[in-house]
Amino acid sequence: MARNRLLFLCGFAVMIIMMFCPAIASSSSADWNILRKRSSSSGGGAVSAGGGSLKNYCESWRFNVELNNIRGFEVVPQECIDYIAKYMTSTQYKSDCQRGVEECQLYLASCCALKGDGKDAWIFDVDDTLISTLPYFKKHGFGGNKLNLTSLEGWMEKSKAPALEHTLRLFHEIKKKGFKVFLISTRRESLRDATVDNLIKEGYRGWSGLVLRDLEDENKHVKNYKAEARKRLVNEGYRIWGIVGDQWSSFDGSPVANRTFKLPNSLYYIS
Repeated sequence: MARNRLLFLCGFAVMIIMMFCPAIASSSSADWNILRKRSSSSGGGAVSAGGGSLKNYCESWRFNVELNNIRGFEVVPQECIDYIAKYMTSTQYKSDCQRGVEECQLYLASCCALKGDGKDAWIFDVDDTLISTLPYFKKHGFGGNKLNLTSLEGWMEKSKAPALEHTLRLFHEIKKKGFKVFLISTRRESLRDATVDNLIKEGYRGWSGLVLRDLEDENKHVKNYKAEARKRLVNEGYRIWGIVGDQWSSFDGSPVANRTFKLPNSLYYIS
């Protein structure tokens, strides 16, 4: 009798373990992610299942923006603004940018047999590649509000965009290797003085050309405008070894560079 009771209790215990352990394993591993929020009331526990679903959705949205699967968005989804704000102001964003720069440095270590004729070129975007518009977007909804170009350009006129330290170092490293550095920006020609002042103030010097949009470029898709700028360089005999930018439109079209390096930006999309 005692033996039967013992067997029954053991079987019941096994059943309980099988019922609850998979759920425990799932909550402790499958729900892991970089932007896990902490509950202040529980002293650092994971968010509820509903919060986890929203969190995963927003991370997936950001990830697919970077993959260029999500295109042409005008605003960050309202339910994801807090997540995008958290990412863009986090050490993870800085680490992601730094990793992109490190991959570029690895490429530079062995990629390029420069001919020494002054025709080996490298291209950088400007905004959120060399200098950051994050201070502006901190005050304007982290991409959750439709972009007011007049407001943004008014901020750009003040020449207060801070340098992105990782690309500042890369910029000077590339120059020292003997490349001619060209900056191709979506900024308007009317912002040239403010842009030059901002770049110099933040430590950028010695570029070979700064291409900004003229009136005739206003109605062009950005990817076409930038491709045309690259074509002019190639027609002048330049060899484009690499491009660093935060938008896919910096790389689309021909001629293409030998390598391109995309920096993360989930705040806006420029096509």
